[in-house]
Amino acid sequence: MTLSPSIPGPLTAPELHGRGAAITAVKSLVEGVRAGRGGVLVLTSPPGLGRTALVEYARAICGSMPSVQLTAASAAPRASDEREGLVPLAPEPERPQLVCVDDAHKWDPASRAALATELRRLTAAAPVAVLLTLAEHPNGADEFAGLPTLRLGPLDDGAAAALLDRLTQSSADPVVGAWLIREAVGNPRLLTALVAALTPDQLAGRTPLPDPLPGGEDLLADYAASVRVDELPGSARALLLLAAAAGEHEADGAGAELALVLRAGGTAVGLASAEAAGAVVGTGGRIHFTHPLLRRAVLRRAPLARRRAAHVRLAEFCRDRFSHLVQLACAVEGHDARLAASLAAEATADRPHTQRSAALARAAALTADAESRTDRLAEAAEAARLAGDPVRARALLARVGAVPAHGGVHRVHGLLALADGPADDARESLFTAAALLPPEQARHALIGAADAAWAMGDAAAYREAMTRLPSCADDPALEAYRVGMCAVLSGRMAEGHAVLRRCLDGLPGRGEPAGLLRAAVAALVVGEVETACEAGTRALAAVRAYGPEVLLPRALERLAYGELRAGRHTRARAHALEGLRAAQRLTQPNVAVSLHAVLALAASVEGDAEACAEHAAAAAAGAGPHGLAQAATLSVWAVARSDLAAGRPADAAARLAPLVAPGPRRGHFAVRMLAVPCFVEAAVQAGRTSEARQATEEFTRWTEATADPLAPAQLARCQALLAPPHLAAAAYERALAHHDRMPGEFERGLTQLLYGQHLRRRRRTREARGPLRDALVAFERCGARAWADRSRGELRAAGEAVGVAVAVAGEPGPRGPLDALTPQQQRIARHVAEGATNREVAVRLSVSHRTVDHHLRNVFAALGVRSRVELSRLLAGGEGARSDRGAATLRTSPTT
Repeated sequence: MTLSPSIPGPLTAPELHGRGAAITAVKSLVEGVRAGRGGVLVLTSPPGLGRTALVEYARAICGSMPSVQLTAASAAPRASDEREGLVPLAPEPERPQLVCVDDAHKWDPASRAALATELRRLTAAAPVAVLLTLAEHPNGADEFAGLPTLRLGPLDDGAAAALLDRLTQSSADPVVGAWLIREAVGNPRLLTALVAALTPDQLAGRTPLPDPLPGGEDLLADYAASVRVDELPGSARALLLLAAAAGEHEADGAGAELALVLRAGGTAVGLASAEAAGAVVGTGGRIHFTHPLLRRAVLRRAPLARRRAAHVRLAEFCRDRFSHLVQLACAVEGHDARLAASLAAEATADRPHTQRSAALARAAALTADAESRTDRLAEAAEAARLAGDPVRARALLARVGAVPAHGGVHRVHGLLALADGPADDARESLFTAAALLPPEQARHALIGAADAAWAMGDAAAYREAMTRLPSCADDPALEAYRVGMCAVLSGRMAEGHAVLRRCLDGLPGRGEPAGLLRAAVAALVVGEVETACEAGTRALAAVRAYGPEVLLPRALERLAYGELRAGRHTRARAHALEGLRAAQRLTQPNVAVSLHAVLALAASVEGDAEACAEHAAAAAAGAGPHGLAQAATLSVWAVARSDLAAGRPADAAARLAPLVAPGPRRGHFAVRMLAVPCFVEAAVQAGRTSEARQATEEFTRWTEATADPLAPAQLARCQALLAPPHLAAAAYERALAHHDRMPGEFERGLTQLLYGQHLRRRRRTREARGPLRDALVAFERCGARAWADRSRGELRAAGEAVGVAVAVAGEPGPRGPLDALTPQQQRIARHVAEGATNREVAVRLSVSHRTVDHHLRNVFAALGVRSRVELSRLLAGGEGARSDRGAATLRTSPTT
């Protein structure tokens, strides 16, 4: 066991990606020894994840501090060590230094045990930092147990993409890059090897990628060595090869059928040996490799003849024709038209999409005819898309090469873009596909083009897609949807709604999620919100039970939006969060954008301004580049409503005015009317009365056409806001009468809050307390915290004590600078301290400018301040101190 002194001179730190936690740990280790503290850090991982790179990084950041590299010479010093420039492990006792031990797993057991003992002695007796790396092994020795250990995991996709950009100088085609990242499974060494094995034309996407990808043979050898595959008994090696071959057409992580492997020649003895070595795990009738690269290593390192023999052997013992043909196809080299046709015929729609995609890709590889090969690749790509695997779908399309005007390829490209690309690109690809495909397939392409136009807010393009859709006599619900939507978007609302209701008379069966999702859209267009929620719930259940997986995020988004319209914001948030996770897992950023918009709206109701801003920003960031007008409109509406909750009506009105007014900047055609009540409230408070009247006139016409049960109540509230003072109360009462006929706490609470504000402003404070109390209860029941705070403030201004801070266990609560003021004076003082002018305060509090002037003079006199600046300083100091003192002791009393 010897030390090799480091080479003098500065070392360059390697560029590391996705290793923030490891870098922090290494820095802490080095900084600790500089401060005179010894320490040990063990880095462990499977091969290729960057242990050595972190050792190089540690030595580079040592600067002038000595660092030494420990080598695996022997367990005891040799006589020749001194002559060779090696010295025993005995660092200078007073001088800090770093000792690096890379790949300690390669040492023999006795040397590892001696090393562990020596490291513990050194770090306790001297200022020495030890960085030790060790390959992760399922059955590894525990000599270093108890030492601080950090396990390196695979790189995430973002870190892998950054590494790929550095390796290729950002020249890789996006489809090629995504496939390389997928095949590298987060292993930086493998990704580097895969890139090095490709030509510039292959990296740029000008030449199809080889299948399988070359490169990484030395890394695969390390994986095989990690479980000593070559040292296993012959029965274990034979079983591993059969298991690896049997799993070729299975989904990632699915493993192979254990019974098939045993029928084909694997033995229980071989399985036991392979499990004991940590190579595989047999459970639930399946056999799984402990790491996907180990399976790849077993298959790739076997001679070609042995691999083919394994596939043939498996084919003999498969009990279904599909698996039999898949294994035969894996054993064939070159083209085989008969086998390809048989395999493609067996890859029917009732099989899992992942298996269908693998089989069709295999059939394409066996096909010599270019047109037939392209057909099969397009089908394989569509199956991969339905399985929720867009990376594989695009990689399969990239194998097509230069085959112009193929409808199936354009269709898959368009549907992929609909989920993760610009909506106008998706629409045009799908229109092109429809022109090239036979009628039945063209129908699905046009429905996709209509979905893209809807997301863009392009009513004309939506009508065009629906008009070009052939008559759907075989599908009455789809035909009613087509005719009804065309009528609605042509301005014939009554006719369109009547036809669309036919879609809702008998909702499609649970095995038809696409039809149920269309029914949910039709119900929302008509205004039957509860029916939309029912259809959305059934669609979600259908997708979970029958698939396809690709529809899961969209089903959750449609249901969450319907629940939002129904006023069930908590449920909407829960489904939207689940949908967001699914969209991120299945790489559907466009659906994620819509879900962020739904979450922003839910947060605007709940009064979580920070969450609202965060989700709205995420929605806007994706909606802009991809032209997603519906999500953009919803996110702006959410931020505007958050502004209203915070008492900033001018900001809210400015955001919403372009969306609700006619013109090129108006919002999405299916959403803009929904935002009108919010705009009218903000515009009236901000003094933009003429715009509010114009928006209310259009909202009146929309209310007459829709069946949305909330619209009449919202219309009456808008009319109350615009009515002369002596007529407003009657309009509010009409609005509340409409609310009484439907569920939904938030909108009812909003009407009651505005009604109470109106009464208080008319100096009818005693009458105002009833609606304001009801508003507070409604907002508390639906979790609308900021709106509940507004209601409490209005109640205080109406002379009712509510939400008073009291001390716990009878202790007196801390007093602040505003305690001597009336509730109305406190509200004015806080707004002024935040920088609002007297006129802005008047608008926020629904009082006159003179009332604010009067109260502010009294505030200055009561607090002994002479300017707004002094008031701001007083509140910043006093309120902050009060909060600090009272945070641990104050609670809010119940409403009185």
